[in-house]
Amino acid sequence: MLIIGIAGGTGCGKTTVVNQILNELPEGEVGVISQDSYYMDTSHLSFDEREKINFDHPRSIDFDLLESHLRDLRAGKDIYQPVYSFLKHNRTGDTILTHPRKVMIVEGILILTNPELRKMFDIKIFVHADSDERLIRRLKRDISERGRDLEEVLTRYKNTLKPMHQQFIEPMKEYADIIIPNNKYNTVAVDIVKTIINQSLV
Repeated sequence: MLIIGIAGGTGCGKTTVVNQILNELPEGEVGVISQDSYYMDTSHLSFDEREKINFDHPRSIDFDLLESHLRDLRAGKDIYQPVYSFLKHNRTGDTILTHPRKVMIVEGILILTNPELRKMFDIKIFVHADSDERLIRRLKRDISERGRDLEEVLTRYKNTLKPMHQQFIEPMKEYADIIIPNNKYNTVAVDIVKTIINQSLV
């Protein structure tokens, strides 16, 4: 099994890169795991308390569970991914049955911050995008998909997202095997990744 980690700041276009890779690979041979599914269970907290959590800090992620699931997949076992609700700031209690694949892609803003997880990745990719572009994408997504208002998103960006990005995410470029600039010229980098994956599928 080839395990690929794809990281980068919020709104950098990780999902776009993942889809570019998936679109040209054999269906059923590549699986995707999102870091967002592995936010800590916050059932013991009230909604008001959950709203105050810094979800852009590595401690908000249940890395132990994510690592355990990757080990199980690599051993040929099925896993049950948690389902997370951004509206409730908590897991829903539902799970998604996930089967082992020849290639597993793990994507998320904080996945390269964990040393044990980094060791599990055969390829580490960092998707880079301009900070203004990332803010615009985050605004559009959080307002349209996650029920946030403009003021809430801007406040969170200024007080949490930006400082956490500078402290934890941007420095992770150091560990990346490939840095993909997320613009119209990224086709070469994506093609390199697809070539590596195709070779592993043979």
